Amino acid sequence: MSFSGNVKEELSWQMPSARHCMLAEIAAILSLCGRILITTADRYSVKIQTENIYVARKYFTLVKKALNIEAEITIRQNAYLKNSRTYTITVNDNESAVRILQAAKIMDSNYDICENMSVVSNVVIMNSCCKRAFLRGAFLASGSISTPEKSYHFEIVCATMEKARQLCGIIKYFEIDAKIVERKKHFVVYIKEGESIVDMLNIMEAHQSLMELENIRILKEMRNTVNRKVNCETANLNKTVSAAVKQIEDINLIEKTVGISSLPKPLQDMAYVRLENPDASLKELGTLMSPQVGKSGVNHRLKKISEIADGFRK
Repeated sequence: MSFSGNVKEELSWQMPSARHCMLAEIAAILSLCGRILITTADRYSVKIQTENIYVARKYFTLVKKALNIEAEITIRQNAYLKNSRTYTITVNDNESAVRILQAAKIMDSNYDICENMSVVSNVVIMNSCCKRAFLRGAFLASGSISTPEKSYHFEIVCATMEKARQLCGIIKYFEIDAKIVERKKHFVVYIKEGESIVDMLNIMEAHQSLMELENIRILKEMRNTVNRKVNCETANLNKTVSAAVKQIEDINLIEKTVGISSLPKPLQDMAYVRLENPDASLKELGTLMSPQVGKSGVNHRLKKISEIADGFRK
């Protein structure tokens, strides 16, 4: 199962203790993957369709626990994909459907369908705990998380910009920066930062998945740190080797033209030490000199040798 599937499975078992939080989660699921059907005789029915068994099970349980309503479940097997199924949970009884819609504040007392998109004045998400429950239901209904070993990406797909803005507002209430992008006539609320995704899992109370993600983040950070150090050391080594090759070429050129003995005594000593120790660093060369010379002194002498050799090349 994917990481996203594991998160949804964990959230499906996370049952709020308060009825108002259950209603908030029901409202989110209905808002993002629900349908309201009205017959010519003004009879209502409510249904949700999902390919995720955990979403279906959670919604069925919430409706039963919060409102004591029994929903009907139908399962349709995909003719082309053996492992793909569509779960439909329907409440056909008019009175029960109206109770669900009014409890979720999707229908008012006049039986008009009017969902409140406000983050501030919406009774369903007035409390902080209800905001958490609403985000949990929204993610269950139409959310996903990428596999953290590859990348960090959290998203919830919405049918309208109003719904996307509402979700952004709820997420920002918890001081997490979420953005909206339009994709194939849908509006996607997304988060890209690993730390913010960890915070979202904590808000939705997916604590087991949170720990798994944190472990992956720690391992990735350790790998990145090791890679940076190796790359830095490799670059420094390549730089040292290239410089040493150039210095030895300069010394050999001087030897062929006028001889190393023509150089001043400090440069002669430096040239011989470098020829005898082609792999040594500047600091190591300084310790091999007699008397010893500091790193800056070694660098200065080798630069002088290089200038002399460049003069011969010209």
